[in-house]
Order: sequence, then C-alpha cells, then structure tokens
Amino acid sequence: SAGTPHVFCGDTLFACGCGRLFEGTPAQMLDSLDALAGLPGNTHVHCAHEYTLSNIRFALVCDPDNADLRDWSREAAALRERGAPTLPTTIAHERAVNPFLRAGDAAVQAALAEALHETVPDRLAAFAMMREWKNRFR
Repeated sequence: SAGTPHVFCGDTLFACGCGRLFEGTPAQMLDSLDALAGLPGNTHVHCAHEYTLSNIRFALVCDPDNADLRDWSREAAALRERGAPTLPTTIAHERAVNPFLRAGDAAVQAALAEALHETVPDRLAAFAMMREWKNRFR
C-alpha cells in the first residue's frame, strides 16, 4: 500500500533465515543484517527465495521456546499447504522469529551451546556458529 516501506534484500535476509557467506566475513554479514533489522518494523521484506519452511525447521532448533516462532511455523505450513506464499514478511516479524536476528538473545545462545556442545562467547560467535550449522543442517 502507499506509504508502506519495502526492502528488496536479495539473498541477505530470508524469512526465518539469512544467506550463506560465499564471500565476506560473519561480522560483515551480521552488520548487513543489523542494518536491515534497524529498518522500521512495518517494512515489508522481499527476499529472493521462498525457503521459509526449511528455515523454520532450523529456527525451531535454535530457538525452541519462542512462542511467536511456533505460531509462525503452523501459520506458514498452512499457507504453503494452500499454495500461498509466506512472503513478504516484515522487519518486526523477523525480529521476533528469525534466530539470525536474535543471535544476541540468551535463549538462542543457550540452545546453540547445548546443541553444538560449545561455548558461545558473544553475539558474533553465536551468529557465525549458527550460520555454519545451518550450512550442514538437514
């Protein structure tokens, strides 16, 4: 609608996920995600691919106690079952459900530490560990 902000973010931010790091560093990608997360909450996010259900499966392992994420999992599955897209999403929604935007959250870091049997010293490490884990996640 008129006046609604939109961002076309390619392969940087996805619904409940983020792009792979083919070049650049985890710190650079996190900076890019922070810039997107800093946009107004009502900004519509148009990403390049419909990976939402796959990303949600991973997000639920990283943030298992997130009620908003569990609700979105059911809603997204119902949308896809009807052949409807889950996109666009919004910045506010992604702040609530996307584990890559929540890498600084204590619950996400605790889930990562438990799943990966590693210490998670800070937000950047959490992001880097999560992104690497997502590369191998099936």
